[in-house]
Amino acid sequence: MQLRSWQQKIVDSFPTIIKQHKRFILKAPTGAGKTVLARELIERFYDGKKVVILCHRLVLLEQLQSALSEMHNVRKLAVSDTGEAFDGYDILLSTSMRAKEVLTDAIPKADLIIVDEAHRVSPNGRGYRRIIENFKENGKPTAQFIGLTASPERRTGDQRDQLNLAFDAIIDCANIEDLIAEGILVQPIYRPHFVHDLDLNAIDISSGEYPVSTLANEIIKSSMLDYAIRAYNEERVKVSNKPISAWFCTDISVAEVTLRSIEEFGISAAIITAGTPIKERMKLLAQHEKGEIEAMVSVGVLTEGWDNPNCNIIVHLRPTLSKVLWGQTVGRGLRSAKGKDKCVVIDVSSNWSTFGPVEKLEWTLWSHPRSFMQYKNRFNWIGQQQDGEDNDDIYLMCKNDIEAGAYCSHIYKKNVYENDTCPVCGTYAAIDIYKEQKLDTTLNTNKLHKLFFARVPEIFKTLNLSVWGSLESSAWRTASVDEQIYLLFCMAFVAVSGEETKSESDYWDAALAAERDIRAYLIDNEIQIVKQLDFDLDGIADGLNTRRKIRTLQANYGISLCGPSFDECSRSECERKYQKAIKITERLATLGCSTQDNLPYFNAADYMAAE
Repeated sequence: MQLRSWQQKIVDSFPTIIKQHKRFILKAPTGAGKTVLARELIERFYDGKKVVILCHRLVLLEQLQSALSEMHNVRKLAVSDTGEAFDGYDILLSTSMRAKEVLTDAIPKADLIIVDEAHRVSPNGRGYRRIIENFKENGKPTAQFIGLTASPERRTGDQRDQLNLAFDAIIDCANIEDLIAEGILVQPIYRPHFVHDLDLNAIDISSGEYPVSTLANEIIKSSMLDYAIRAYNEERVKVSNKPISAWFCTDISVAEVTLRSIEEFGISAAIITAGTPIKERMKLLAQHEKGEIEAMVSVGVLTEGWDNPNCNIIVHLRPTLSKVLWGQTVGRGLRSAKGKDKCVVIDVSSNWSTFGPVEKLEWTLWSHPRSFMQYKNRFNWIGQQQDGEDNDDIYLMCKNDIEAGAYCSHIYKKNVYENDTCPVCGTYAAIDIYKEQKLDTTLNTNKLHKLFFARVPEIFKTLNLSVWGSLESSAWRTASVDEQIYLLFCMAFVAVSGEETKSESDYWDAALAAERDIRAYLIDNEIQIVKQLDFDLDGIADGLNTRRKIRTLQANYGISLCGPSFDECSRSECERKYQKAIKITERLATLGCSTQDNLPYFNAADYMAAE
């Protein structure tokens, strides 16, 4: 089979990759062809060898079994299976929770372990933890542990449950924009509307996500579905092929209301959920792919492992704090098909204005416990564009009254359409979102970056180091919470390496090494850092400039720490130190630091016992 250019590149470089890495993620967008790549790697490098492929859903196992059975002896592990692994077969397909004894036997024998949808891997979960530890302790020295995903990030408050604990590196195989240019994926065309009467502010998000039941109630009583239906009826007649759509809902109650609303317009539709039996699910999906069912309403099913290249409209009815969910759902519509030139993304959930276009999403192996807090602001991404150094990207919201009390509310970029008229309703009745909505005023990283690189060298030149360098104890002893965070940032900037890193894993190895040293310092000096609900940059900026929060003692002592790096390191090294220091400070602020710390990379009790 003819491989795509990115697949061929990975195949050609695979011998080099496995020399450098043992546990790694192959990252490529949804629809890029990761399953085809996996099959090619097995055939080229593991023919006749023992392979384990893990998925978290049965439907994915069915798809993989069908794809691999033609060329290989494949066994799909049943829950009740017993005996030795690889008895009469060379490829084992399973979820992490099936037939534990067989899986336990298989891992040390396997030459290759592949985990599909690898962002689902929980290093601290019952299933994957057992597999990961078994592989680390008993796996063949020559074996590889490979993850496949479009979104290599696991946001969790448990720092023992991060992807970096399962994988050593991320291999970035391809990006969405390159694949669009090659015709492998189609261009997403976003149609976002802000639903004013969808009230999310009062919802408790301490769990890291909107609770389903509360969210569902707010959606049903809002005009969210009205916006979605109106937009869909307008867009379905514009697509080049027959409209085939996927609707993503919060729960079954929202899905049922959505289904009834769609059917009122004579559109064929069906619901699919995690509770839909496999045979029925496969039948419905086949009908959807053929266009016999135009609209497939989904509750937690189509986000992963679903492949319908004919789908040309995505309707997002699920507000979320997870950029993984946003990226996965939209990505399902970007697969190319004959006659398909685009995928329309109708978003009435504010996810586009929160996270931005999926082709611009960025990922990280580690995330701090409260990373979701920024997404509470439903204009988070738009605010970031406005706060950039160039300040060119301004977004408008149409306030044209399209029917009694209902605004158009379409969001679009300024200076793209003639006279800045709304591309949906054709009027000019827009407001500048950034100005009118009073977006998050927290100092952004761009502004802090400019301030730091300007003020530290300037102030450092004026300092008498014989004075300020001796005030370490006083600075920490009298520090307020805000001053502690400021000092942590200064310490992190000094402590972290400015060397260039070759991978995400190397980046975090360097950052966590510095974080360990800082935690050790804090414990040695009996300094406790209380966990913060969120992390902002205002206090750091204040110490560099206005000093309303950060007193002179702490401000100048911190600068006395940072200043020498500007003489000792190149500008590029300082840039890299700065970026890591921000992440380290964010983690220390949101995780806190005490003698009770028990993190994968730093156990306070063990450290004190060794002293």
